[in-house]
Amino acid sequence: MTEETANMLDKTFDPAGIEAKWYGHWEANNLFRPERPDAAPFTIVNPPPNVTGSLHIGHALDNTLQDIVIRYERLRGKDALWVVGTDHAGIATQMVVERQMEAKGDKRTNYTREGFIDKVWEWKAESGGTITGQLRRLGCSMDWSREQFTMDPHFTKAVVKVFVDLYNQGLIYRDKRLVNWDPKLKTAISDLEVETREVQGHFWRFRYPLADGVTLADGRDHIVVATTRPETMLADMAVAVHPEDDRYKSVIGKFVKLPITGRLISIVADEHADPALGTGAVKITPGHDFNDFEVGKRAGIAANQMLNMLDADAHVVQVADGLIPHEFIGMERFDARKAVVARLKAEGLLVPHITKNKEGEEVEHDAEPRVIQTPYGDRGGVVIEPWLTDQWYVNAAVLAQKPIKAVRSGAIEIVPKSWEKTFFNWMENIQPWCVSRQLWWGHRIPAWYAEDGQVFVAETEEEAQALAGNKALTRDSDVLDTWFSSALWPFATLGWPDEDAPLLKKHYPNDLLVSGFDILFFWDARMAMQGMHFMKEVPWKKLYLHGLVRAADGAKMSKSKGNVVDPLGLIDQYGADALRFFMAAMESQGRDVKMDEKRVEGYRNFATKLWNAARFCQSNGITASTSVAAPVATSAVNKWIIGEVVETVAALDKAMAELRFDAAASAIYQFVWNAFCDWYIELIKGSFDEETKAVAGWVLDQILVMLHPFMPFVTEELWSKLGARESELIVAAWPAPQAEVDAEAKREVEWLIALIGNLRGAKVELGLAPGSRLTAYLPDPSEATRGIITRNPVAIDRLARLDAIHFAPAPAGAAMQVGAGDANIIVPLEGLIDVAAEKARLAKALATSEKERDSLDKRLSNPAFVEKAKPEAIDKARADHAHHSAEATRLAAALARLG
Repeated sequence: MTEETANMLDKTFDPAGIEAKWYGHWEANNLFRPERPDAAPFTIVNPPPNVTGSLHIGHALDNTLQDIVIRYERLRGKDALWVVGTDHAGIATQMVVERQMEAKGDKRTNYTREGFIDKVWEWKAESGGTITGQLRRLGCSMDWSREQFTMDPHFTKAVVKVFVDLYNQGLIYRDKRLVNWDPKLKTAISDLEVETREVQGHFWRFRYPLADGVTLADGRDHIVVATTRPETMLADMAVAVHPEDDRYKSVIGKFVKLPITGRLISIVADEHADPALGTGAVKITPGHDFNDFEVGKRAGIAANQMLNMLDADAHVVQVADGLIPHEFIGMERFDARKAVVARLKAEGLLVPHITKNKEGEEVEHDAEPRVIQTPYGDRGGVVIEPWLTDQWYVNAAVLAQKPIKAVRSGAIEIVPKSWEKTFFNWMENIQPWCVSRQLWWGHRIPAWYAEDGQVFVAETEEEAQALAGNKALTRDSDVLDTWFSSALWPFATLGWPDEDAPLLKKHYPNDLLVSGFDILFFWDARMAMQGMHFMKEVPWKKLYLHGLVRAADGAKMSKSKGNVVDPLGLIDQYGADALRFFMAAMESQGRDVKMDEKRVEGYRNFATKLWNAARFCQSNGITASTSVAAPVATSAVNKWIIGEVVETVAALDKAMAELRFDAAASAIYQFVWNAFCDWYIELIKGSFDEETKAVAGWVLDQILVMLHPFMPFVTEELWSKLGARESELIVAAWPAPQAEVDAEAKREVEWLIALIGNLRGAKVELGLAPGSRLTAYLPDPSEATRGIITRNPVAIDRLARLDAIHFAPAPAGAAMQVGAGDANIIVPLEGLIDVAAEKARLAKALATSEKERDSLDKRLSNPAFVEKAKPEAIDKARADHAHHSAEATRLAAALARLG
């Protein structure tokens, strides 16, 4: 086999073989981060996926966008660093390992803490990091040579230092507050790990007797309260009423005697109670409800005085005042709910819910059915319990101040800008951040306790012991929230706390963070806090927030709905390049991406079209260019295509600067499909002189470079096959045409395209064969038009299928008009069609389309339809309206052509 035949492109484009070959080549040759010590840096850190994770469609979007940017900047000559790694994912990883142990009849508690952690490291060595292989399949050009893990020794050192420093600065402290408690996992979890589900529940109403003979203004000796969680009344500490509610003003400061426990609790004035909601009186359980916790604090109840009636398993325990009856102790929370309702009903304190049956008779029920928004742990899968415990907290309100100023000043630019309002609202009302978790796997909190409860925080046990003197110490058993460690990602991955680390000095601050909007607060904001506190600079100059990938109907993807799309399956079917281009093309700032497999298939066809165009060029002696600048061109078509490259490069640069991925994808797509494949190749067929070969080879090279960030695999393969190269495409140079748009050539070629395109369209509309040859007439053409026609007889003959364009009046009889530039060309139709019948057909079709268009317009203008119809029905109506509007325009133009 000769070198020439070895480089010939296969007839069929096969993504699978190309992808496997090129990714391995890039990585083995360190091409993701070539040595460029003197180049300007460009840095992105990848949001570290969980070490337990697999690539989902959201990962595919997030990482595609990052890879487009990093490949673009690498092509522009930057020292482009894309930091990659995985998160230790405390809860998720511990669950995975425990499940494996359970499957073998084993369990965590059979081991010491150290023994179990050894088991987790064994699991990571064998099974962890599946997602890193999947990111490779997507084509992510990350710096794998420096792959990070949040439990690596250097990273752990950074985490411990941050905790100790914040503690010594008074910004980390231990406090008793409510947390989201998962009774199955027996740990506090973050808000992000809580999912709200709609559950069919109940609304109970109870009478709380007023104490000391007090009555309401209407004479009642009780207050009616309503609740969805009756069991918590065992730990009630107050009843809240609105200070301006006339029904209860007289009893504010008085007491009720709580049923079952007999506890005397005060009636407090608080605006949390809404006079228009229920009875206007709210039972307050500060130890088991987040709103009640705040009401309790405002009422003067300290956190250490709040009653906690549940243990870590959510079973009833005795409270500090010892008033819960013995028979309730040890009950599971939902069993306790039933028991409390039964007791209150037996004591005549349950207010029944009254309905009427079909006969109009009143029927009593214990409770009113209600759909309740109920918090569940996303991993444990059980109802979350607000639980009062001692935990470690970060003073987030102090750390939030610098990021707020940075966004306001523009030091951090949030794209789209519309997210700034949400950012400020959260940051300006930020709550203390609970950072402790009751797990074994994770960064263990560097705090030690003496027997008297005194705490010593230090980076090592030896340092803690030195602080404690001769006191015996016990280490805190908790670990840190995973988000605490990942908040250090932009600088701890670069060598911090060694402030002289070369990577840190060159690549911090990062240039860009690409993130889903759903982790703006849980990760992005916390990186901004920690980065600005410890590095005194923003962690990144620009934050790009993308939307979610939704199902085709706009619904959120979920396993329960069965509408989850597997990105690896799409890659298997259509190739990574097609999926990547879909993600870019559909990523419009401020909007979610609707999954559309037909479009993914369409972008595979786009790659195939480019492949076939390259094969055509190769078979006609068009090879790789040796010039970065555009070749010298004399013909209009070659000048025109060079100008199109100039405009496309400018459009891409503008779109990338603005992070308009959809605009960038559209610019290169339109240039490749329309300008190059559909028109330039058609116009140069049969005219392969040396100038045209040089220009065509140069333009094809520019296409491969411009398209590479979006479709890296097919472009690298074509680059390698079209001729000898100094380097792989991944490290080539971004286009620098050193040319301008030739306005005269642009006008000439666009005139030809308009003529050919309009003639082809007219033939289709009139039912004429595409290959039928016609004759045209153009009396009194302008000098410019005459020159174009005179200079392009071959194109007019071959592509427009016109025997001639006569500069004379058309003969009498049926004819159609075709526009091109300033020309209105007449094409006789005598003997070709029945013009009268064709006019009648077009008029009838036009009337039908106009009727459908106007009907749909009325429907879409009706607020009742838009407000009440299902989203998919509205989308269909809009699509149908657009279709009929376009049809009406097309048919009207066809009628006009016939005069």
